[in-house]
Amino acid sequence: MKVLVATEKPFAKKAVDGIRAIVEQAGMKLSLLEKYTRKEELLEAVADADALIVRSDKVTREVIQAAPRLRIVVRAGAGYDNLDLAACSEKQVVAMNTPGQNSNAVAELAIGLMIFMARNQFQPGTGTELRGKTLGVHAYGNVGRLVAGLAKGFGMEIYAYDPYIPASVMQSEGVHVAATLEELYRRSDYLSLHIPANKETTGSIGQALLSLMPKSACLINTARKEVINEPELEAILAQRTDLKYATDVAPGNMDALKAQFDSRVFATAKKMGAETQEANINAGLAAARQIVGYLQKGDKTFCLNK
Repeated sequence: MKVLVATEKPFAKKAVDGIRAIVEQAGMKLSLLEKYTRKEELLEAVADADALIVRSDKVTREVIQAAPRLRIVVRAGAGYDNLDLAACSEKQVVAMNTPGQNSNAVAELAIGLMIFMARNQFQPGTGTELRGKTLGVHAYGNVGRLVAGLAKGFGMEIYAYDPYIPASVMQSEGVHVAATLEELYRRSDYLSLHIPANKETTGSIGQALLSLMPKSACLINTARKEVINEPELEAILAQRTDLKYATDVAPGNMDALKAQFDSRVFATAKKMGAETQEANINAGLAAARQIVGYLQKGDKTFCLNK
């Protein structure tokens, strides 16, 4: 069986070596497609692949149709909006992600962005401290929980909203539970977003919620750009000259935002949430183990298209 690792943005060498060891120990062959620049390269490479590991690479319907032998695709990371789940299901291809493997890296970046914005992007002038401020965590999953834990170390008061997590769990970890989203945004000096991009959340963070935030509040987005209503974000930043926005996923209107609001907005040059050596290795190895587990034992843990 052939396991293809197709990564426009390659894994670290240590991760590739680990993936190879796991795959070959299971009696399978590893094939690499790294730093490819054309879709046709991916379509050609998947033609004889039984399994596929990707990072942010798009596994579209066209890719699935070009891979008649494909049985499983694993997105090395938590987000999976780059996988066409419907196309996978139609072709009976199991789709998985590797939740939790890059959570700490993303959580540390979220805290780093808070400090960066609190200190005026390290430009001259008087900044502020995180201690004593209130952090709102929108979605208390793997990353949100870690952000809350780190923020407590800075002396922040933590509120969270997540209808899928029992209130008792959050409370047991020293986190106040916001009864509504509106309450969460109303309380938050810093609001850290950790929601996925789906039909319910796309464009859901806009003027109605952001207008509730306290004076000099800052929205931190290490989730997905699609959850932000970009025109409304621009409008509220114009109305509320005290608000700030820092993101790991540059919005489509970033040039306009930067021109109007300068140091009140910031975006990383390219999505950096999982860009640590540790996360890179953890996610790659997890993906390889999940492929072997499925192909040898039928293990569907983390299957996305049930």
